[in-house]
Amino acid sequence: MHKPGSATPDRFAAQERFAEGAQFIGGRLTKGTSGRTHAVVDPASGEEVLTYELAGVEDVDAAVAAARAAFPGWAGATPGERSDALHRFAAVLADRAEDFARAESLQCGKPLKLTREFDVPGTIDNTSFFAGAARHLQGQSAGEYSGDHTSYVRREPIGVVGSIAPWNYPLQMAAWKILPAIAAGNTIVLKPAEITPLTSLLFAQAATDAGIPDGVVNIVTGTGKEAGERLVGHPDVAMTSFTGSTAVGKRVAEIATATVKRLHLELGGKAPFVVFDDADLEAAVHGAVAGALINTGQDCTAATRAYVQRPLYEAFVERSAALMETVRLGDPFVAGTDLGPLISHVQRDRVAGFVDRARGYARVVTGGEVPEGELAKGAYYKPTLVADAAQDSEIVQSEIFGPVLVVLPFDTDDEGIRLANDTPYGLAASAWSRDVYRANRATREIKAGCVWVNDHIPIISEMPHGGYKASGFGKDMSSYSFEEYTQIKHVMFDNTAVAAKDWHRTIFGDR
Repeated sequence: MHKPGSATPDRFAAQERFAEGAQFIGGRLTKGTSGRTHAVVDPASGEEVLTYELAGVEDVDAAVAAARAAFPGWAGATPGERSDALHRFAAVLADRAEDFARAESLQCGKPLKLTREFDVPGTIDNTSFFAGAARHLQGQSAGEYSGDHTSYVRREPIGVVGSIAPWNYPLQMAAWKILPAIAAGNTIVLKPAEITPLTSLLFAQAATDAGIPDGVVNIVTGTGKEAGERLVGHPDVAMTSFTGSTAVGKRVAEIATATVKRLHLELGGKAPFVVFDDADLEAAVHGAVAGALINTGQDCTAATRAYVQRPLYEAFVERSAALMETVRLGDPFVAGTDLGPLISHVQRDRVAGFVDRARGYARVVTGGEVPEGELAKGAYYKPTLVADAAQDSEIVQSEIFGPVLVVLPFDTDDEGIRLANDTPYGLAASAWSRDVYRANRATREIKAGCVWVNDHIPIISEMPHGGYKASGFGKDMSSYSFEEYTQIKHVMFDNTAVAAKDWHRTIFGDR
């Protein structure tokens, strides 16, 4: 196996590609003006791959000004013109797919096979979807709802959108925020996580190269405290879209409320994975391990809490642990690697802390360790299965965001569904059963924005993604996302061309 971080032709040359800066404002790369620098670190090796100047308040203001200047022209384009631009955008992304895959693997530690087969193709497909959907933004047909008046509904763009994206899926989250916003005629300023800006910058450059006008898509790479809070609170930003933790989401909502902005929040998750006693055990085991370890568990929809009906419980624990032990950790750029590192040593230590504290009240069946040798230099952590924790324990209730699956037993169907709902979160869930009536009950009664049946994790561009409860509100992807990025106007025509109406006389009399 290659030493993580060793120089190979496969790695993305970030210093060369972003020599002009890590801000993308008005159609070009520029350097930040905060006076501070930040390093992008390869989490597989701990080595710096890019040092850049962070955005400051002045950069946010410049990006918002560029977006505001571009808004009238872009909003005034026909749906067909925006659609054509997005189709060209999808083609540019497809031509540069390998660049995106390598950059995403480098900054996040994702295995290259995951970015090649999931992140990048999903982003291209999402772009193609919104290219088509841009032509189907509709209000409602006209109707005579009040005497001599005709009413209809217009659906209009909101203006400048300020978005903040997380570090776990930098490319896909940039796409989920940018695409519906600009397809609906808005312009956007996106702040990616400062530790993972590479693919967001490549995405904005590809949009410009596809002919999307300068200023429609802007990127400011800075800290949440400085650049993020300025973007959310900016008076010329009409809407805020945020994906991240529930705690930070509350702060975003507090700032946005001061200027009465439209707000879209996609927050944390703690997805239950409910296995009834008639389920296909092998399918459920494979689904749970894949669902728990996807993106090294750094996924708000990851399978984190497996509730298994008691007749299957011990077999499920045993087989899931055995399957986890076959997962190959390694260099993300080496073929055969199943699982890469966590995003940073800080995150690895945070995950390890959850597991270490759980040893006092639960059974760590497998994993729960930092690997030895060369991998110890990166942010690696072994796939971990924890059993027999109490429902109210920290490891069951809190979002871990790492390669950890907690398995708990239940007896009755009522209990399984109750336990599935017993956290503050409600982003995603899955139910495993051969009985259609049992599965259908679970989809009705589990409180989550997405409930899979006999599967976990797949998403498609045509269907919405978003949560219930403390997981936020609003939808990404699909035509439902246009509800977030458009506003509704009622237009009413007087059909009689008479200045004074009966209702005027009722109020003012004949004068």
